[in-house]
Amino acid sequence: MKIKHFSQHTSPRSLPLCMTLCAMPLAAHADFVSDSKATLLMRNFYYNHDLRDSKAPAQSKIDEWAQGFILKAESGYTEGTVGFGLDMFAGLGLKLDSSPGNSGSALLPGAYNRAGGPRNADPSSVDEFSKATAALKMKVSKSELKVGGLFPKIPLVSAGDARLLPQFFEGAMLSVREFDNIDIDLGQMRAVSYREFTGSRKMQTGNYLSVESDRFNYLGGTWRITPNASVGVWEGELKDVYRQTLYTTTLNKPIGAWKLSAVGNYLASSEAGAELAGKLDSRMASTLLSANLGPQTFRFGLQYNAGDSALPFLHDTDLPDVANAVQVLRFDRAQERSWQARYDFDFAGVGLPGLVAMARYVYGDNFKINGQDGQEWERNIDLTYTIQSGTFRDLSFRLRNVELIGAATGRRDENRFIVSYPLSLL
Repeated sequence: MKIKHFSQHTSPRSLPLCMTLCAMPLAAHADFVSDSKATLLMRNFYYNHDLRDSKAPAQSKIDEWAQGFILKAESGYTEGTVGFGLDMFAGLGLKLDSSPGNSGSALLPGAYNRAGGPRNADPSSVDEFSKATAALKMKVSKSELKVGGLFPKIPLVSAGDARLLPQFFEGAMLSVREFDNIDIDLGQMRAVSYREFTGSRKMQTGNYLSVESDRFNYLGGTWRITPNASVGVWEGELKDVYRQTLYTTTLNKPIGAWKLSAVGNYLASSEAGAELAGKLDSRMASTLLSANLGPQTFRFGLQYNAGDSALPFLHDTDLPDVANAVQVLRFDRAQERSWQARYDFDFAGVGLPGLVAMARYVYGDNFKINGQDGQEWERNIDLTYTIQSGTFRDLSFRLRNVELIGAATGRRDENRFIVSYPLSLL
């Protein structure tokens, strides 16, 4: 499987940062070989989506089954003032069952011309597809620079992994960890490999899929004020499309046997540069409250988009830190307000380790669809069992069920059944 070369996407603006870090005092780094690790994740994915009562296309259902193999390898670092390392990824997807009339699950390529585009004249899914990438990494003291294929997990960009093979980006990321209580992150994404496509392409804009760009810049920081309280500020811009600022606060408070937490976010988005998506005004405020007692966790979320535009974001990523973006719906329409109630139970507390369950309901309203008042709701049920010991330790079975009804979507019913088995190779 061919590993791509990404040097043409390296941002020259990252060089001064690297030179600054390289001037820091000598620090010992982990051994390149002995600290290396590699895992092979085998993921079997069945996806069924009933569209008979939806307002979507002339397609009654989506029904596909596929097998994925995901190899991730991470080296340690060479020793010296600057430690060097290499991360690699390769993925293979195989079709197990599909038909042209039932394709479109985003498990496999073929149903669509491109991400978010119309169905092909022949929407047959391919029998197999693969993708691969690699990233060069450098470490100085406690800070790390990665250039190449990236799987970011930061508040503004979280690479999606909700289908057979994960999404990844091409670009550069710098994580500065030189301070005890402050983390600083900055970077630039230049292209994306979507979850159901081979190769890389420009980045599309969620909620504005006809708009794309080849550059997303971000800068952010988190300050841990106390072990139980932190604040963060993040700034991101998709060139010529949108600009975003995220303010986030996290609080944790144990009270007796209870563990309480609260996460509050405010995400403001506006147009940028050539304004390819037009004027944008999304002001999303959300909070998620959590209370844990033994095996039980109760959550309640509130979210409100005070702006006149739907939230822009990088397509197929997990949504920026907002409370009510769930399995299918995001509750991010212009002026939409929503609330969430969620219950989690860990059966280890009653003698069944490895079995966890979740139930969630989210309701949204106060938005317009074709000039009419709109509302929508989504209900999720999630059940996972992971084998705890023996030959098949860590083999997991996950059932995800969703029902939703909305003024824009109609009714949809969806089931996903995922079997995952990770193998440690190093």
